[in-house]
Amino acid sequence: MAQPSPARTGPAAADRARLAGDAVRRIMHVASAIRHHQDVEVADLGLTPAVARALHELDPDRPLPARDLAERLRCDRSNVTALVDRLEQAGLVERRPDPADRRQRTLVVTGDGRRVRERVHRALSDSRLLAGLTDTELATLRDLVWKISDGGCPERCGAE
Repeated sequence: MAQPSPARTGPAAADRARLAGDAVRRIMHVASAIRHHQDVEVADLGLTPAVARALHELDPDRPLPARDLAERLRCDRSNVTALVDRLEQAGLVERRPDPADRRQRTLVVTGDGRRVRERVHRALSDSRLLAGLTDTELATLRDLVWKISDGGCPERCGAE
């Protein structure tokens, strides 16, 4: 997070708290609207948001063990098993032996998985809510969001 400003007291502090509270509520509203649009797009692909996120986290050019996917998703490995089962049943991912350690299985994105993953990426990058902003406003918004996220993402953003 960005460095907090020095403590303030009095009416100025109350005004700042109200302004910050309003900003946070608006950010949450925008985040909710973005999530809604993403969920609709992902559902149109026949995926749940969790399955789409799992597919999005997989690199089609680098097979990955399920335990590493669990780490990327920040969830329990047992949850990843169910997600991978769904991806595999849909023909988007295959479990294959790891060439370096045949006791391990890696997740390999199939050809269909690559195509669907690209569509998932587009859905997760949908910017229709920002269409009304000028280029200057969009750059300012990006910079402000970057600043409050301390130059990163509150959760893993994935490859951009």
